[in-house]
Parts: sequence; structure tokens; C-alpha cells
Amino acid sequence: MTASQTDELELANAEVRDLKRAIAALRDELERARDERERAVQQAFATGQGEIQQLKDTIATLRNELEKSRLEKDNAVSTAIATAQDEISQLRATAGSLREALESAHVDHGNALVRKEKLHAEEKTEFHDTVRALREQLEAQNRKPL
Repeated sequence: MTASQTDELELANAEVRDLKRAIAALRDELERARDERERAVQQAFATGQGEIQQLKDTIATLRNELEKSRLEKDNAVSTAIATAQDEISQLRATAGSLREALESAHVDHGNALVRKEKLHAEEKTEFHDTVRALREQLEAQNRKPL
């Protein structure tokens, strides 16, 4: 081998070494880019999972609040219905008592009228008897000679 061939061989070997180094550097850079991209994907995934968990927690909290609100509303409605039913029962009892009192007053009033009418009839009879007795006395006196 001649010096020029040796030089060419050395140049070719140097070029191969440089190319291998460039390939290795590009491989390393590509591996770092993949690693960086993988970390970015994992970071984005973790961030997304965090947001998803926050949204799930928010949904669960809102669902619980809504259920609590429904239960409170149902309890309020049940209480209002029970109160209304109690008031209705009390009003019915009061109406029944008032009806009985009115009927009793009506009967008492009717009995009082009957008693008054009977008393009036007795007084009327008594007055008629008195008038008849007085008339008979007067007629008897008028028949006596003077």
C-alpha cells in the first residue's frame, strides 16, 4: 500500500469514525427526544388524570349536594303535608263540635219556644177562664135586682 492509499484509507476510516460518531450523536439526540416526548406525554396524561379526578370529585360533590337538597325538599314537603293533615283534622273536629253545638242550640231554642208556647197557651186559657168567671160574676150581679 502506498502512502496515498494509506492516507485515503485513514481519511476513509476517519470519515467512517466521524459518521459513526454523528450517528451515535443523532441516536442519542433521538433517544433524548423520545424520552422527552415520553415524559411530556406522561406529564400530559398525569395532568389529564388529575383534571379528570378533580372533575369526578366535583361531580360527586354536586351529586351529593343535589341528593341532600332533594331529601331536604322531600322532608319539607312531608312535614308540610303532615302539618296540613293535622290542621285539616283539627278543623274537621272543630267543625263537628260547632255543628253539634249549633244543633244543640237549635234543639234548646226549639224546646224554649215550645215551653213559651205552652206557657202562653196556659196563660191564654187562664185569661179566658178569668174573663169567663168575671163575665159570669158580672152577669150574676146584673141579674140581681137592685
